[in-house]
Amino acid sequence: MSSVFEAVNDAVLRSYLFWSSVLVAKMLLMSPLTSLTRVRKMAFANPEDSSAVSKKLKPKLDDPDVERVRRAHLNDLENILPFFVIGFLYLLTNPAPFLAVNLFRVVAVSRILHTLVYAVVVIPQPARFLAFVGGMLPISYMTLQTILYFMV
Repeated sequence: MSSVFEAVNDAVLRSYLFWSSVLVAKMLLMSPLTSLTRVRKMAFANPEDSSAVSKKLKPKLDDPDVERVRRAHLNDLENILPFFVIGFLYLLTNPAPFLAVNLFRVVAVSRILHTLVYAVVVIPQPARFLAFVGGMLPISYMTLQTILYFMV
């Protein structure tokens, strides 16, 4: 198994680490985006948060703009976390550097675009679908290639 780790291309590893870090930063920004949207819409989820602004303000759990940002964040958790795992496993298959670097890049850019068109500047479909598929196809490809490579 040590030969598998020795075969990891440095450029591919660096690309994976860079784009994974970008996606972590993107996910970390989703919480402040949710908070800013809550403040802008005065739609706080907890009584202590709403009463800090006004005693008359009641918690609001159904603001469409807040829920849109929260759904975008949940979508990140459903798609970016699997990328972290499969991207690392794909590294171990000794992929062609040009292909691997661009797969990582496409996933990251697609996930950023997905958030932009879903939660920041809402653009009608098929923008969100295309951004979603732009990330899902490379992840699916890496998954299949990894399964085939390590198939016993």
